Amino acid sequence: MADDYLVRIGKLIRDARQHRGWTQSQLAEALGTSQSAVNRIERGNQNISLEMIARIGEALDSEIVSLGYAGPMHLRVVGGRRLSGAIDVKTSKNACVALLCASLLNKGRTVLRRVARIEEVYRLLEVLSSIGVRTRWINDGVDLELVPPAELNMDAIDAEAAVRTRSIIMFLGPLLHRMDGFKLPYAGGCDLGTRTIEPHMIALRRFGLEVAATEGQYHARVDRAVRPGRPIVLTERGDTVTENALLAAARHDGVTVIRNASSNYMVQDLCFFLEALGVQVEGIGTTTLTVHGVPDIDVDVDYSPSEDPVEAMSLLAAAVVTESELTVRRVPIEFLEIELAVLEEMGLDHDRTPEYFADNGRTRLVDLTVRPSKLEAPIDKIHPMPFPGLNIDNVPFFAAIAAVAQGQTLIHDWVYDNRAIYLTDLNRLGGRLQLLDPHRVLVEGPTRWRAAEMMCPPALRPAVVVLLAMMAADGTSVLRNVYVINRGYEDLAERLNSVGAQIEIFRDI
Repeated sequence: MADDYLVRIGKLIRDARQHRGWTQSQLAEALGTSQSAVNRIERGNQNISLEMIARIGEALDSEIVSLGYAGPMHLRVVGGRRLSGAIDVKTSKNACVALLCASLLNKGRTVLRRVARIEEVYRLLEVLSSIGVRTRWINDGVDLELVPPAELNMDAIDAEAAVRTRSIIMFLGPLLHRMDGFKLPYAGGCDLGTRTIEPHMIALRRFGLEVAATEGQYHARVDRAVRPGRPIVLTERGDTVTENALLAAARHDGVTVIRNASSNYMVQDLCFFLEALGVQVEGIGTTTLTVHGVPDIDVDVDYSPSEDPVEAMSLLAAAVVTESELTVRRVPIEFLEIELAVLEEMGLDHDRTPEYFADNGRTRLVDLTVRPSKLEAPIDKIHPMPFPGLNIDNVPFFAAIAAVAQGQTLIHDWVYDNRAIYLTDLNRLGGRLQLLDPHRVLVEGPTRWRAAEMMCPPALRPAVVVLLAMMAADGTSVLRNVYVINRGYEDLAERLNSVGAQIEIFRDI
């Protein structure tokens, strides 16, 4: 029994090491031990202490090892500290997950540069690995290489990983070109209420895909005789819906016109990637996309996704809420112009550098410096709109910003069924937010934040908003079970600490 236990631990450690792209020698060096000792541990031939397991988990930055033995991650936040200096925006979470799905279109080697090391990416990599895609981190764990097999093994799909991400829905578009029938687990992700996949089905039926949902799975069948003979009009201008239609059109032997398409940042990055695969896409940045499909894609491609405008907004909000002067570098400005216009109306003091290009050569970036400002509530309500409107995922950050402004701000989050409800968690920290209905919340400012201990909301952006309020509150707060934050942000606590925050990561042993 003990031997079986050691073998299971060894396999977890080996998988975590390979997931990071390290050799046994590299792990041994990080631990201050020998390569032969690491080899014995991974084969289950050496007793290993809980302390050593924790050290290995820390060295590999692996939730697989640490979660298995030390429980969920929590944050202890000493608030009331001013931030200073400069912080870089990481690559886009939503672009990275779309590109991982898009790699299934390609028979060749795909290299993605500076991929976000986040739980959402890890879950998709587990799914891709389980069906036969060879994935490994290269260049000291900065970049990601993907090499598909000749045939995908969908029967071996890691269902546990798949149900923890809504992004699995974007496998439908590329898979319909690779097989006549397949099964996918139901899409998961944040708890944001009921979100129908019917808009996806309406678009993909035009390529012959029919899906029946039974017993926790999508059962997909493809009729090769069905082809889109007229423009596809999306019933919802959603990001993932547009991406799925693009993925289906990319290998369709013909020209596909997609109308009412999203032109948001992750869609544009996907279009740029498809062009690198040899697929011609006209109308990038507009609501009408014309895709000249390539039925067989077999190229070695190297692509750099752009920076994440929602993370940029998170960092700007951190500076505003903590009344700090902070420079946020590599901000994708064209996807934050409305947000900045609203903040300027509220009285934000900031400046920006001249524009320069992201590593993809297409997305425009600036460096933004935010200074302590006396904010007034905006006259109009805060509400999202499809790009180029205020980004849906940036709406929650305005709850924390409005809480430090003078006056009342109405926030109308009409997209999600219950995300506005989670914003009222700020009341535990001294906020004065009144929920008018599941979509509208009235915020009264300014706020005298106070420390508290609470569970992390089950939705990504409201969870980060709570963390930002804790950073502003005098005293010590505790935010428990922050897996949802790790789904969308890489090393957020450590990076905030680098500019003056005091956030400690801990677990219940």
